[in-house]
Amino acid sequence: MRALNRRGLRLESVAGLGVALLALALLPASAQAQQIATHTSLTVETSERSGHTQATATVAVISADGLPASGAVKIEDGDRELAEATLNADGEATPVLPLAGGDHALRAVYAGDATHLTSASATSNVSGQTSATPNFALTLAPVPPSTLPLTLTPGQAGTIAVTVVPEDNAALTAPMFVNLSCSSLPSEASCAFTPATVEILPTTPASCPTGSPASACPPVSSMLLQTQEQVATLVAPPAHTGIGSKPVAWAILLPGIIGLGGLAWGARKRRWLHRLALVALVGLVTALGMTACKPLYNYYQHGPVHPLPTPPGTYTITITGQSSNGVTAITNNTTLVLTVQ
Repeated sequence: MRALNRRGLRLESVAGLGVALLALALLPASAQAQQIATHTSLTVETSERSGHTQATATVAVISADGLPASGAVKIEDGDRELAEATLNADGEATPVLPLAGGDHALRAVYAGDATHLTSASATSNVSGQTSATPNFALTLAPVPPSTLPLTLTPGQAGTIAVTVVPEDNAALTAPMFVNLSCSSLPSEASCAFTPATVEILPTTPASCPTGSPASACPPVSSMLLQTQEQVATLVAPPAHTGIGSKPVAWAILLPGIIGLGGLAWGARKRRWLHRLALVALVGLVTALGMTACKPLYNYYQHGPVHPLPTPPGTYTITITGQSSNGVTAITNNTTLVLTVQ
């Protein structure tokens, strides 16, 4: 009886463990793996550069367990995003950005990751120096369904609105044209701006109230960031039939035909000259077949080379605006974090 009870208890324990495991499996992922709370801090130092204010933002993100967080942070100025940066191994980032003249309320926002919750810093109030020299700044905004920071899988594309905010443009005596470009892209990825050049006039506004028409707002360029997907299907090589459609065959046979003709003509000459010419002809035909004809041979036999996919990882992309105020060249940058999964 005692043995039976023990066996019954064991069966009941196993059944109870199975029920518990089944209940755990049915729980939502958020309940199985709780994300850790984080704390984000921001300090800002300003300096003067060519009569304009430059801000260096130092961001630190620490999780509730005391360990540094990973992922991306963005610097916001009110409802505008000025820059993004990737946290290093210490959970810190130091993006550098230009500040237009006037007051600014900067805030760092941590985007979170698979194990950490999002968080935002307290607001840091700083002032930019007003200058009589025209300048501009770049701000970012996602175009739905894209979000910031930008996360794509190979083959996907994301669209970001890049706003060129004029500064002290009332002093312009001629239009200022700002050319936009990007750099530090991952391999097998590209970016394109529409338009690639925007115009700033003395009357171009520096702000855009909600509901305002495009003519009452700073100029905006749409940045399309495209990644490359893995090509799984094989491309069949082009079909070629007949000797006339095979450039490789002609490249090998034509020198041989010419050489044989020369040999026939020189058959009456000395026999040692005949043999020497024959050896030279064989060497020439072999060299042609192994060098200039090889790329064409590979193409006709194997088809075009398949493009590689954009490799996974986290990348910091630099967006650059370049212009001139008529005296000196002006270059301003902002950064965007791209994660390829």
